Amino acid sequence: MAKYDSKSLRNLAIVGHGGTGKTSLCESLLFISGKNERLGRVDDATSTMDYEPEEQKRRVSISSAANFIEWEKHKINLIDAPGDSNFAYDISCSMSVVENAIVVIDAVSGVEFQTQKVWELADGFNLSRIIFINRMDRERADFGKALESIKSNFDKKITPVCLPIGAEDKFNGIVDLIGNKAYIFSDDKGTGKAADIPADIKEMVKTFRNTMVEDIAETDDELMNKYLEAGELSTEEIKKGLKKGVSSGEIIPVVCGSAIKGIGVSFLADLIADTLASPAERGPVKGKKPGTDSVEERKPSEEEPFSAIVFKTITDPYAGRLTLFRVYSGTLKPDSSIHNSTRKINEKFGNIFFPEGKNQKQAQELIPGDIAGVAKLKETVTGDTLSSEKSPIIFEKVAVPPPIMSFAIEPKSRGDEDKIASSIHRLTEEDPTIVLSRDPQTKEMILSGMGQVHIEVNIEKMKRKFSVEVNLNT
Repeated sequence: MAKYDSKSLRNLAIVGHGGTGKTSLCESLLFISGKNERLGRVDDATSTMDYEPEEQKRRVSISSAANFIEWEKHKINLIDAPGDSNFAYDISCSMSVVENAIVVIDAVSGVEFQTQKVWELADGFNLSRIIFINRMDRERADFGKALESIKSNFDKKITPVCLPIGAEDKFNGIVDLIGNKAYIFSDDKGTGKAADIPADIKEMVKTFRNTMVEDIAETDDELMNKYLEAGELSTEEIKKGLKKGVSSGEIIPVVCGSAIKGIGVSFLADLIADTLASPAERGPVKGKKPGTDSVEERKPSEEEPFSAIVFKTITDPYAGRLTLFRVYSGTLKPDSSIHNSTRKINEKFGNIFFPEGKNQKQAQELIPGDIAGVAKLKETVTGDTLSSEKSPIIFEKVAVPPPIMSFAIEPKSRGDEDKIASSIHRLTEEDPTIVLSRDPQTKEMILSGMGQVHIEVNIEKMKRKFSVEVNLNT
C-alpha cells in the first residue's frame, strides 16, 4: 500500500434508510477500485462488509464495518453504517468520527424516515455530503421524483452533477455534467465507455448543467464574476468551485447509478477524491483537559501529541476485544504504550491494523485522519479518548440513548443465570444500548434495548459467542 498524508485521506460514512443499497455501494467501490477481485453481494451472503452471521441471515447490516480503497492517489476510508433505527447508536458513533457522508437514497422510494434521521446527524456533526440515488435499474425507478423528494425535504443547495441515461431495465449509463460527457456501461465491472450524449436528453442535460454551473459560481465571487462575463466556466473552474462548495457544506452534489451494476460508481469515487473534505482541511478538534472545563485543541498534525477516540468495540470469545479508533493528531507505531485519558490508565498497544471488514491489514504507522484498530486492550471501550500521557485530552463522546423496549428472559438450561449476566456484560462492551436488569417484584431478568430486532440480534449473538441460550417472554 502507498504511503499517504492527511491531505490525501477521505473519511466517510455510508448512510441512509435500510434497504437502499449502502452495503452494495461499499462492495461496488471495493470492486471497481481493485481492492476486491470479485463483487461481494448481500443477497448471497458474500459481502465483505456484512460478515456477522446475524447480518447474513437477515440480509441487512446490523453493525458498522470499516474498510478502505485506494483511488487516484487518495486513500478513502469507508464506514458502512446500519440503516435500521434499532442500531442508532452505532450509526451515530460511525458518523461522529468522519468528515463526510454518502447519503444513499432509493430511486423508487426517495427520501424515507431514516434518511431524515441521518441527515440531522450529518448536520449535527457538520459533515460534507454527497447524495447517491441508487437502484436506477429497478422497476419504477424515477430520477426526477427522487430528486424532487430530496429537494422538498432538505434545505440545502441540492445540485445534480450527473444524469441517468435510460431508466429501469434500460438504465445503462450516466451523463457527467462536470465534463459534459456521456458514459455507457455494458457489464457490471463499473467501466463506462465514452459516448455521445443521447439526442433525446440533450436539452435536459443543457438545463441541468447550466443550473449546476450557476450553483457552483455562487460559492465564489471570482467565479461568479467570470460566469457573468463569459456565461460559462471551464471544467477546472467548475471542479475548483465544486470542491469549495462541497467541503464547506454549501453544495450537496447528487450522483445517480446502480451499485449492483457498477454504473456511476467510478464517477462517485472521483467525486469523493476531488471534492470531499480531508482531515487536514477540517481543522482542529476540541476537547477538554481531564478533570477540568478547560478547552484543549488538537490540530490534524503529526507534530501534535497523539490523540484518538474509540468508535467501535468488537468482542470475540477467542480473539478477545477488537478496538477501532480514529486518530485526530500525532502518530502511533506498533508496540506503544498509550494513555486512556477517559479512564486514567495506560494500555499496551501491540500490532495495529487498518480494518478491512472482518479482515485486517497490518499498519506500520498511523497519522492524523487514520481509521485503525488494535486487539486485546484490557479496559478501553467505545467512546474512550486515547492520548499522550504527557498531554492528555478528552473528546466528547456520543451519548448512549436509553432503551425503549424490554422483554423478560429466562435461561433454557438451569443454572445459566450467572452465564447470562456475564455474557450480556461482554455484549455491552460492544453495544452499551443493551441493558440487563431484574424486576424487583417478579424477580424476572429483564433485557432492554432499542427495539425487538435489536434484542433478538443480541440473544442470537449470546448463543453464538458464549453458548448461552435464553427464552424471550413476550
